[in-house]
Amino acid sequence: MGNSGSAVKVCTDHQGGINWLSLSPDGQRLLTGSEDGTARLWSTADSQCHGHFQGHESYITFCHLENEAAFTCSADHTIRKWDVVTGQCLAIYRGHTSIVNRILVAKDYLFSGSYDRTARCWSVDKEKQIQEFRGHRNCVLTLAHYSSRDVLEEEEEEEEEEERVSRDLLVTGSTDCTVKVWWVSSGRCYQTLLGHTGAVLCLILDAPNRELFSGSTDYTIRTWNIVTGEQLKVFKEHQGSVICLELVNRHLYSGSADRTVKCWLVDTGERIQTYKAHKHSVSTLKYHAGILFTGSGDACARAFNSKSGVLQKIFRGHKFIINCIQIHNELLYTASHDGTLRVWDIRGICKRNKRRLKKERSVQGRSSQKGSLSRLFNNKVGCMVQQENGE
Repeated sequence: MGNSGSAVKVCTDHQGGINWLSLSPDGQRLLTGSEDGTARLWSTADSQCHGHFQGHESYITFCHLENEAAFTCSADHTIRKWDVVTGQCLAIYRGHTSIVNRILVAKDYLFSGSYDRTARCWSVDKEKQIQEFRGHRNCVLTLAHYSSRDVLEEEEEEEEEEERVSRDLLVTGSTDCTVKVWWVSSGRCYQTLLGHTGAVLCLILDAPNRELFSGSTDYTIRTWNIVTGEQLKVFKEHQGSVICLELVNRHLYSGSADRTVKCWLVDTGERIQTYKAHKHSVSTLKYHAGILFTGSGDACARAFNSKSGVLQKIFRGHKFIINCIQIHNELLYTASHDGTLRVWDIRGICKRNKRRLKKERSVQGRSSQKGSLSRLFNNKVGCMVQQENGE
């Protein structure tokens, strides 16, 4: 294991915990949303704060950054859109009657999920609600979006003639233990996916393979066919709530309140690796260049060799749970409930991993010439997390 890392930059501008961290598509900016009710915009070039968005009347639960606009949602029941250059609030989306937990921007749509048991669809360019998705019996925690063009064959689309005006679908996960799939154009529920016996905390979509993955407080991950609604597999080895998921090259990584991350082969359901060393729940994870980065309730971020499971580095310095991580230009960004954004240099780890992969490919090449091929092992539930850890 490598030495503990030291942050190359500590950003302390927020006056409250940071609940989410979003990276712009062009990689030039980061957005943080905080318990202090404000969002801040950071440059990835110099890690300086270049924008301060004020206006929410309560804490920000989640944020999303586009290249030219930023979006925040809040416990004040609203969503706001901001100009990243001027810091001006461009729109306020009103309609939810409780805390807005999550937002998702896709095409010209803005989707939101709330404790008021609904999800909603808004026009990005207008302060107008387009659709309301009503049917969950409890709060909506997580969202995903796809188009039926990505998954349905022509003959299947003909069966849904009334929905052809818009082929977009919204997926919602709720504390009522269900996942629902909705037609965006009509607000009609297309599928209700039943099987979980606990709150659904995270979703990840693989539209080209028609698969949806859901993680729950029932300790399981379930795979669904998003066309038929059929439950395909149940991954059962975790001993705590499944808090976060990441899908890379048909490998599924799951972070849990049981203090581990597990890696599964999607096609077989086999668990092929367990990443240990966390002293608290795994709150966030991200795969990058053969390395699995995790953030935990123990206030540390960690880097594991994704193939061997070996812990390569611990990033210490935060005082409370790490809620979100991002990676850009071989810099690791960690956002914590201690109110700080920390920047870590991961070039050394990435370089070592590249050398290791190169060496393994070389060995594999020589082995194949001899006729023996070797196989190489080729993304705020704080109260729930704390309860499972006995706090």
